[in-house]
Amino acid sequence: MGIALVVEDSLTDMQVLSGCLRQGGIDVLIAQTGEEALAKITFHRPDIIVLDIVLPGCSGFELCRELKAQTDTSNIPIVICSTKGSDMDKFWGMKQGADAYLSKPIDQEELVRTVKQLIKL
Repeated sequence: MGIALVVEDSLTDMQVLSGCLRQGGIDVLIAQTGEEALAKITFHRPDIIVLDIVLPGCSGFELCRELKAQTDTSNIPIVICSTKGSDMDKFWGMKQGADAYLSKPIDQEELVRTVKQLIKL
Protein backbone atom coordinates (compact mmCIF):
# COMPACT_ATOMS: atom_id res chain seq x y z
CA MET A 1 0.00 0.00 0.00
CA GLY A 2 1.32 3.44 -0.90
CA ILE A 3 1.33 6.68 1.07
CA ALA A 4 0.17 9.94 -0.53
CA LEU A 5 0.77 13.39 0.93
CA VAL A 6 -2.16 15.63 -0.05
CA VAL A 7 -1.25 19.32 0.10
CA GLU A 8 -4.50 21.29 -0.09
CA ASP A 9 -5.75 24.35 1.82
CA SER A 10 -9.46 23.86 1.00
CA LEU A 11 -11.07 21.57 3.58
CA THR A 12 -13.69 20.38 1.08
CA ASP A 13 -11.12 19.53 -1.61
CA MET A 14 -8.89 17.91 1.04
CA GLN A 15 -11.75 15.63 2.09
CA VAL A 16 -12.63 14.70 -1.50
CA LEU A 17 -9.01 13.98 -2.49
CA SER A 18 -8.07 12.07 0.65
CA GLY A 19 -11.37 10.15 0.67
CA CYS A 20 -11.04 8.88 -2.88
CA LEU A 21 -7.37 7.95 -2.37
CA ARG A 22 -8.25 6.01 0.81
CA GLN A 23 -11.04 4.21 -1.06
CA GLY A 24 -8.42 3.31 -3.64
CA GLY A 25 -6.34 1.64 -0.92
CA ILE A 26 -3.79 4.42 -0.46
CA ASP A 27 -2.80 5.79 2.96
CA VAL A 28 -3.05 9.58 3.18
CA LEU A 29 -1.09 12.25 5.03
CA ILE A 30 -2.36 15.84 4.84
CA ALA A 31 -0.81 19.31 4.85
CA GLN A 32 -2.47 22.68 4.31
CA THR A 33 0.61 24.73 3.37
CA GLY A 34 3.84 24.19 1.48
CA GLU A 35 5.80 24.70 4.68
CA GLU A 36 3.74 22.07 6.52
CA ALA A 37 4.26 19.72 3.57
CA LEU A 38 8.05 20.14 3.74
CA ALA A 39 7.99 19.33 7.46
CA LYS A 40 5.88 16.19 6.91
CA ILE A 41 8.11 15.01 4.04
CA THR A 42 11.11 15.20 6.39
CA PHE A 43 9.52 12.78 8.87
CA HIS A 44 7.23 10.66 6.67
CA ARG A 45 8.59 9.94 3.22
CA PRO A 46 5.45 9.71 1.03
CA ASP A 47 5.37 7.60 -2.12
CA ILE A 48 3.60 10.43 -3.99
CA ILE A 49 2.50 14.04 -3.43
CA VAL A 50 -0.88 15.41 -4.57
CA LEU A 51 -0.40 19.16 -4.71
CA ASP A 52 -2.65 22.18 -5.09
CA ILE A 53 -1.21 25.32 -6.73
CA VAL A 54 -2.89 28.09 -4.76
CA LEU A 55 -1.65 27.70 -1.18
CA PRO A 56 -0.94 30.13 1.66
CA GLY A 57 2.77 30.95 1.81
CA CYS A 58 4.70 29.28 -0.99
CA SER A 59 2.71 28.19 -4.04
CA GLY A 60 2.40 24.64 -5.27
CA PHE A 61 4.61 25.56 -8.23
CA GLU A 62 7.35 26.76 -5.83
CA LEU A 63 7.04 23.65 -3.67
CA CYS A 64 7.16 21.35 -6.70
CA ARG A 65 10.26 23.11 -8.03
CA GLU A 66 11.98 22.93 -4.62
CA LEU A 67 11.20 19.23 -4.11
CA LYS A 68 12.39 18.29 -7.60
CA ALA A 69 15.64 20.26 -7.07
CA GLN A 70 16.61 18.36 -3.88
CA THR A 71 18.29 15.01 -4.40
CA ASP A 72 16.49 13.30 -1.50
CA THR A 73 13.01 14.28 -2.75
CA SER A 74 13.49 14.59 -6.52
CA ASN A 75 12.29 11.03 -7.15
CA ILE A 76 8.92 11.47 -5.35
CA PRO A 77 6.19 11.74 -8.04
CA ILE A 78 4.06 14.89 -7.86
CA VAL A 79 0.49 15.17 -9.16
CA ILE A 80 -0.75 18.74 -9.37
CA CYS A 81 -4.51 19.12 -8.81
CA SER A 82 -5.68 22.66 -9.44
CA THR A 83 -8.57 24.80 -10.60
CA LYS A 84 -5.95 26.47 -12.81
CA GLY A 85 -6.61 24.23 -15.80
CA SER A 86 -5.50 26.20 -18.84
CA ASP A 87 -2.97 24.72 -21.25
CA MET A 88 -0.43 27.31 -20.05
CA ASP A 89 -1.00 26.33 -16.38
CA LYS A 90 -0.51 22.65 -17.25
CA PHE A 91 2.59 23.45 -19.31
CA TRP A 92 4.04 25.51 -16.45
CA GLY A 93 3.24 22.80 -13.88
CA MET A 94 5.01 20.14 -15.92
CA LYS A 95 7.93 22.54 -16.45
CA GLN A 96 8.27 22.80 -12.65
CA GLY A 97 8.74 19.02 -12.51
CA ALA A 98 5.22 17.69 -11.94
CA ASP A 99 4.68 14.12 -13.11
CA ALA A 100 0.96 14.68 -13.82
CA TYR A 101 -1.50 17.60 -13.85
CA LEU A 102 -5.21 17.11 -13.17
CA SER A 103 -7.78 19.91 -13.29
CA LYS A 104 -10.45 20.42 -10.62
CA PRO A 105 -13.12 19.32 -10.25
CA ILE A 106 -11.18 16.08 -10.02
CA ASP A 107 -12.30 12.92 -11.76
CA GLN A 108 -11.82 10.64 -8.74
CA GLU A 109 -11.21 7.48 -10.76
CA GLU A 110 -8.60 9.28 -12.86
CA LEU A 111 -6.87 10.55 -9.70
CA VAL A 112 -6.62 7.08 -8.16
CA ARG A 113 -5.53 5.57 -11.48
CA THR A 114 -2.85 8.26 -11.97
CA VAL A 115 -1.52 7.89 -8.42
CA LYS A 116 -1.36 4.09 -8.62
CA GLN A 117 0.36 4.27 -12.00
CA LEU A 118 3.00 6.71 -10.71
CA ILE A 119 3.77 4.66 -7.59
CA LYS A 120 3.41 1.42 -9.54
CA LEU A 121 0.77 -0.22 -7.34
